[in-house]
Amino acid sequence: MLAIPPQVFHPGFFFSTQVLWQYLQSMDLKNKKVLELGAGSGYISFCAAKAGAIVTATDINTIAVDHLAKNSRSNKLPITILQSDLFNNIPVQLFDIVAINPPYYKGSPTTEASYAWYCGEQGEYFIRLFEGIKNYIGKNTVIVMVLNDECDINFITQTAMKAGFSFNKVLEKRRLWEMEYIYLVT
Repeated sequence: MLAIPPQVFHPGFFFSTQVLWQYLQSMDLKNKKVLELGAGSGYISFCAAKAGAIVTATDINTIAVDHLAKNSRSNKLPITILQSDLFNNIPVQLFDIVAINPPYYKGSPTTEASYAWYCGEQGEYFIRLFEGIKNYIGKNTVIVMVLNDECDINFITQTAMKAGFSFNKVLEKRRLWEMEYIYLVT
């Protein structure tokens, strides 16, 4: 059971977290080093840890980080928790899997909680993501990202391509009014 304060992205209210976990649980996570960028509630991180992964969960939101630590203790699931703006506070290391449920919408975050929604006026989050991730991936690292039909997927894929990555859509899920997509970034 996770304690999730109102200032943290709640996986029960939004379909993206469920779709991302649905895809990840089809993978062998046992003893894999998993990085969840922007973990929020930590749902993905805790599920991966239960599946035997060695998990690092990060978030920029201090309230999210505090609750990640509390939930880790109360659920007896040891995960490494770091407060970090993308890669700023993550020691350089290689991960087997990087899971990302990014902020989709262009606009400037005005509170810690709004970093879960807004990627900057010009999509700066994605520019920084694709430049910074290179120090954390090896030849066999799997990068899994969930996006939805309301975000600027064209911009995101173009930004990734400029940084030397490509996108491969591997799953589509519709729920009521929203369409979610899982992409492997290679």
